[in-house]
Amino acid sequence: MSAKSAPPPLPEPLRVPVADSHTHLDMQEGTVEEALARAAAVGVTTVVQVGCDIKGARWAAQTAADHDAVHAAVALHPNEAPRIVLGEPGGEGPRQIAREAGGDSALDDALSEIDALAALPHVRAVGETGLDYFRTGPEGIAAQERSFRAHIEIAKRHGKALVIHDRDAHADVLRILTEEGAPERTIFHCYSGDAEMAEICAAAGYYLSFAGNVTFKNAQPLRDALAIAPRELVLVETDAPFLTPMPYRGRPNAPYLIPVTLRAMAVVMGLDEDTLAAAVAANTATAFDY
Repeated sequence: MSAKSAPPPLPEPLRVPVADSHTHLDMQEGTVEEALARAAAVGVTTVVQVGCDIKGARWAAQTAADHDAVHAAVALHPNEAPRIVLGEPGGEGPRQIAREAGGDSALDDALSEIDALAALPHVRAVGETGLDYFRTGPEGIAAQERSFRAHIEIAKRHGKALVIHDRDAHADVLRILTEEGAPERTIFHCYSGDAEMAEICAAAGYYLSFAGNVTFKNAQPLRDALAIAPRELVLVETDAPFLTPMPYRGRPNAPYLIPVTLRAMAVVMGLDEDTLAAAVAANTATAFDY
């Protein structure tokens, strides 16, 4: 294994335990037990496992049922809805497959299963849902929007948090949240907006979850947003195996790398590590109601 593809070393442990608010253990190497042990060794004692399609949502729910340190979020990813309706090829990671068009009824069936999973006590959130205009063209927008609105309704009806995926769709995501009425606990996963949008989200009480890309050289707009984000609304995540923080960008990400991102965030926010970790831990527990 080359150095560029090898897992990064374990960072210095945090003194105040925190949670990884968004990860995909099913896309990472090794077992769940190994991932949780490495994370716990550096002070990451809780993870939110996110399912992005029916298979992944079922897996997330079962994994949360089997492990006290895991909470589940279930949804159809924004790019999943057009693939169900239109049969669009594509996907990310191990789920890159082509589907035949299923139409609106197939999407309704999938949403019904998400609804059932969302009712489970160890499922703490509905997500990641939202809009993604980067990977889905104009022909898929209607399916994405219908799916997003349905997920908002499911989250509110079950009293669960809503986890937002927003890629190149800031204005429409905010518009739909306003039109539908956002759940009491709404989280922008892998926050990708600027400082102006952060002010809008903060005014609405939305949580902003920052991932490893906040450490990238070209991510000054993210750091500007983080700098003005209210401390009580900030979360940290890996989105592993994606978005590995610097200086390990391009290598596999995992929950145990949360301390790297959190320390970089503390510098941007002008806080000491322990203060930010305590705030993040409290915010995550409140956001996901555990």
